[in-house]
Amino acid sequence: MEPLTIDGINERIREIEQEVGRLSPMQKVLIGTDGSVTNLLEMATGHPVAIATLVQEVVAADAGMAAALAIEPDDEVNYRVVELKDSVTGEVLIYAVSCTPLRRLAPEFRQDLMRADIPIGRILRNHRIESRREITDARIVQAGADLARAFDTHRSESMLSRRYRIIHREEPLIAIEEIFPCTAFVDEVRVLVDAPSRIHITLLDMNATSGRVDGGVGVAIDEPGCILDARKSAGIEVYGGDETASRRVLEAARATVEGLGLPGGSEIVLHAAARPHAGLGSGTQVALATAAALCRLYDREVPVPDLARIVGRGGTSGIGTAAFEQGGFILDGGHRFGTLGGKEDFRPSAASRGIAPPPILARHRFPEDWRILLVTPDVEAGAHGGREVDVFRTHCPVPLDEVRELCHEVLMRMIPGLVEHDLDLFGSAVNRVQRLGFKRAEVTLQHPVVPALLEALVQAGAAGAGLSSFGPTVYAVGDTGMEGVARTAAEVLGDRGGSVILTRARNHGAGVRAG
Repeated sequence: MEPLTIDGINERIREIEQEVGRLSPMQKVLIGTDGSVTNLLEMATGHPVAIATLVQEVVAADAGMAAALAIEPDDEVNYRVVELKDSVTGEVLIYAVSCTPLRRLAPEFRQDLMRADIPIGRILRNHRIESRREITDARIVQAGADLARAFDTHRSESMLSRRYRIIHREEPLIAIEEIFPCTAFVDEVRVLVDAPSRIHITLLDMNATSGRVDGGVGVAIDEPGCILDARKSAGIEVYGGDETASRRVLEAARATVEGLGLPGGSEIVLHAAARPHAGLGSGTQVALATAAALCRLYDREVPVPDLARIVGRGGTSGIGTAAFEQGGFILDGGHRFGTLGGKEDFRPSAASRGIAPPPILARHRFPEDWRILLVTPDVEAGAHGGREVDVFRTHCPVPLDEVRELCHEVLMRMIPGLVEHDLDLFGSAVNRVQRLGFKRAEVTLQHPVVPALLEALVQAGAAGAGLSSFGPTVYAVGDTGMEGVARTAAEVLGDRGGSVILTRARNHGAGVRAG
């Protein structure tokens, strides 16, 4: 494992900046320093650094540890995971993982190393160990569950990671990885937005003889979500995400700057977003997250429905907008039809610009112990653009008797099942909805793997399974045994592939914080 030269470190920093935008001087120092990180942190914060040991155990070296430490696989290694904290504020500054081969340690050094809460740099200094640091890697990693808990952030947030070895007597004494958020140690205000994805269960009234149209029910969910951060800039620059997602960020940023008359632009980093046109509301969440970040940057208080109008969302369904604002299970009341200020024909949100998001009629907490499985097969994206408009024109209006039954299922079975914590009642309503109204048309237009998933997930033990929006994402709801349902989903996908995510509902809206 060759150490990085100064030029190599600078090249890694440039590569990182291509992914997440410019790094602050302090971030670059923490990535490239060959000195004590503890000392740097104490100088930067003005407070002593405290160590909280999360894991301390002797393990057999795996292949990665053996390569980093130039030892044999299965040699005994002290594996240590710690948080470096500001001792005054309690803020976690660095998450560090270290591996040390026990056979290279003097007894006194080993005793101190295996005691909790002593910084490695301090141990080296106390024992007068002459050593040097070799940086071997610097990169972006996603937080995952452990880092999300440590830094109180979303598991999809981007983190800066650097790896190095402490060399003593020309042998690796310790291999260390240090990780911190991309939004930490910055010299300017950065706003981080963590927005939920959503399941759209069904549109309610695509007949419109009542004088209203659309209406819908849905649920905000924790994953996959949308994570982005923003800082002020003269123009608008976007980093991260695929071409579709980054274009949506750019369009939403331009619309927000123009619509609110903001005095400047923003540099925006998209850390994570749901797959576009998969039925999870990616477009709405990305657009609203961008608008909310810019509002916080420029101290503008703008209601979420107004932001939705500015970025052109919510013209058919209000579920995505309400999920962003408040989370939970949501029922919206649709739009006026055929009257001034309402809609004049059947069309999706993306083709309904200028139409305000519909009123929210009910919002309930989704039971914390109910699990939600998301299965997105690798098939053609759900209907969007001109094809989506054509589907609305071709399949609307739907028969009035189906609208009435659909509304009865939602009002008298689905919502009571939710409120009374009756999973079987809620699930049976979800199952029936798949065969009614506009949802029946959406299911009919899917790849054959989608109806196969709907049937298999219920047979495997889910209380209910449905198609989210235009798909192709299928969701299933249950409590215990959902790991088995997830295995069934993977079997149905087979060689076709796709993603299987076991998550929960989110009973609060997007998080927006400045740091």
